[in-house]
Amino acid sequence: MLLYPNAKINIGLNITEKLKSGYHNIESCFCPISLFDIIEIKESNSSELIETGIPFKCKEEDNLILKVLNNLPQSKNYKIHLHKNIPIGSGLGGGSSDSAILLKYLNAKNESKLSKKNLYSIANRIGSDCPFFIDNKIKYVTGTGNILDKINIDMNNKYIIIYCPNEKISTAEAYNTIKPEKGNYNLKEVLENENLENWDKYVKNDFEPFAMKKIKGLKKIKNNFIDRGAKFVSLSGSGSSIFGIFDRIESTEYFTGMKNIYFTEMIN
Repeated sequence: MLLYPNAKINIGLNITEKLKSGYHNIESCFCPISLFDIIEIKESNSSELIETGIPFKCKEEDNLILKVLNNLPQSKNYKIHLHKNIPIGSGLGGGSSDSAILLKYLNAKNESKLSKKNLYSIANRIGSDCPFFIDNKIKYVTGTGNILDKINIDMNNKYIIIYCPNEKISTAEAYNTIKPEKGNYNLKEVLENENLENWDKYVKNDFEPFAMKKIKGLKKIKNNFIDRGAKFVSLSGSGSSIFGIFDRIESTEYFTGMKNIYFTEMIN
């Protein structure tokens, strides 16, 4: 069986509060996009995880795929082959998507299926972005990433270009630079009521100033996107990727063949 976990981008990311637990409350809009990892899963005599594609180092206790297997006991063993296409440490949610899509698949295979509520609960234990990928639809996201509400945004016929620099940003390091505070605008209202080209008047990613200082050339890429006709440009997640939303495919052709550039669209 082949599974295709997809990436996401954040349109706006406000860090509104730090909790006693150490987690943070956020306000954001998560949007699924057409950039995919690949998971091949087969029943086997013994459990095995193989990882190929973009290389990454991860402690066993931090591996989200293994967390799924540990949180959802199985009566069968599986050989799992994960091929990474979604850049690591880029704010695109690849690891969260891998684990959530696998969780949904294994739950569907179980004789005693978990309710959607329990599935969300397990996803939330695995990672704060994981609940989003259970439904995998555009959402207005609050809480620690666990409160998901509908949001009406028309992203049809829009083209998204992502630049992922080689240098990555530690999520912990990024959060240490943030002073949480509630924004002076309602993200959901802005995205639903303002035209795309007006979003940048209001919509911000709190991590972007740090990312621009941390990664050389990121500001230049942002300006390049704007100069080539992007209607909205922003950092995704805590970085390090930056994306531009274009309404004309001709505007994106300039970036064809450039290093670290990904061409995607929104998926529903």
